[in-house]
Amino acid sequence: MAEQPVRVLVCGDAEGRLGSLFNRVQAIQKKTGQFDLLLCVGEFFGATPEAEAEWQQYKTGAKKAPIHTYILGAASQETVKNFPNSDGSELAENITYLGRRGVFTGASGLQLAYVSGQEALQEPAPAHCFTSKDLSALVTSLTGSSKFRGVDILLTSQWPRGVWHYGNNPEVNTKSCGSGAIASLADKLKPRYHFAALEGAHYERLPYRNHMVLQENAQHVSRFIALAAVNNPAKKKYLYAFNIVPMKNMDPMELVKQPQDATESPYRRPAKDKTGTQKPAFSTADEEEPVHQFFFDLGGKQGGASRGHGRKRPSDGDGRGRGHRHDGDGHPKQPRRHPQPTGPCWFCLASPQVEKHLVVSIGTHCYLALAKGPLTPRHVLILPIGHYQSVVELSSEVVEEMEKYKSALKGFYKSKGERCVLFERNYKSQHLQLQIVPVPLSRCTTEDIKEAFMVQAQEQNMELMEIPQHTDLKQIAPPGTPYFYVELDSGEKLYYRIQKNFPLQFGREVLASEALLNIPTRADWRECKQSREEEEESCKRLRDDFQPYDFAWDD
Repeated sequence: MAEQPVRVLVCGDAEGRLGSLFNRVQAIQKKTGQFDLLLCVGEFFGATPEAEAEWQQYKTGAKKAPIHTYILGAASQETVKNFPNSDGSELAENITYLGRRGVFTGASGLQLAYVSGQEALQEPAPAHCFTSKDLSALVTSLTGSSKFRGVDILLTSQWPRGVWHYGNNPEVNTKSCGSGAIASLADKLKPRYHFAALEGAHYERLPYRNHMVLQENAQHVSRFIALAAVNNPAKKKYLYAFNIVPMKNMDPMELVKQPQDATESPYRRPAKDKTGTQKPAFSTADEEEPVHQFFFDLGGKQGGASRGHGRKRPSDGDGRGRGHRHDGDGHPKQPRRHPQPTGPCWFCLASPQVEKHLVVSIGTHCYLALAKGPLTPRHVLILPIGHYQSVVELSSEVVEEMEKYKSALKGFYKSKGERCVLFERNYKSQHLQLQIVPVPLSRCTTEDIKEAFMVQAQEQNMELMEIPQHTDLKQIAPPGTPYFYVELDSGEKLYYRIQKNFPLQFGREVLASEALLNIPTRADWRECKQSREEEEESCKRLRDDFQPYDFAWDD
């Protein structure tokens, strides 16, 4: 029998607007059923006379919270007076102050760690601030056990500094936002959910891993969610509802399942910095180790072409290959610098994480790779060598070379009796991947492909719009805009501005459908995985086949 999940509500800064908060909670419970508890981060109390009067009604019992409510302590000097001591206590019926910092374990086994207030910038610490000693005591109380894997929920009022690293960007001033000590705490406690407030913003970060892929055993992912203030005029989200089965009751394999959009940990730093002290995860940008560019040959050792040619980077007209660019006087030039990621990236060619055995061709600004779990044997990706998130962010020279790869692939596919479909999903991804899938001419027309995309989009309540022929994608999708885009062999382009909950495999699902390739079981790349040996063999075959069309080869 499956474990019953705990039903949890979390809210941002209530700031004394208790009537509004509890009315909203009652409306939700009336619609979806009773929740087990409400957790409040940020400032629960307000500093105005109206807020004080409203609180008195709950304090005297004239009004009662409709749900067990657990709150953090003061985050400013003005609200300290509402908390009789730092140990935690019931302030009114159904409203409990958790305390300065500690661990709360419910009857269900749900484990919740919490820290009230803001990081102290002076000694002695004001009553609304926490110190490094508070955090050290909290970490020691939990991580002392060899069975410690993490906590279910972490509540802090302040954001962790740098939580946006490697992920999606929040609408806050990242130069001044957050606490390095809270970042370090989150890194050590590995919460499955971490909630914070105070910044007046709603932000749901992409889930992040708590382990190094291929180097450490898989662990659960963490999700950071910041909530806005109750009844804020901009109508930003201030209430978050979710179900959670306590970690201690979960099957270990289920617990460590990795969502497709998981990123590296934003708090990951060089091993030499990992000490037992509460050190801020990101103190200055200068502490980050420089990213070096690595180049490699696609000759025999990499499973390269059997023609005996070593794969070379295009030269500047002097016949010299990759890594040996020279000026007019014969002196070596510095290699061209490409934009670098702020952290690990699976697709930057310089990255140790990139699967180099899948690389088919390398140009000056872009490279071609066999798709992981390809739809068809000739399904490839065009990727920029440097770190760009989407097509609309590319520099002109990268766009120019990407067009050369498109043209080369069209000629290659035409020789095989195929037309190509290109698509890009700029959503829950951090490096541009332009997918190129060949479709046999005998299977369907360009109009059939266009219709299949339009129909399946409509079925999922999405409206694909056609971009006028001479309109640049940059004109309708400024950098940072999440979108899905398709380019047909006729030059026609379809575009959808992603709102939310976009199906990540949409492009593959359409192409794999009965109307087009009729291979519906291959819609999910994870169902099409090959062994490394199979991948190497497939890539070598494709590289040999594509070589006559590969402008990046030195003849």
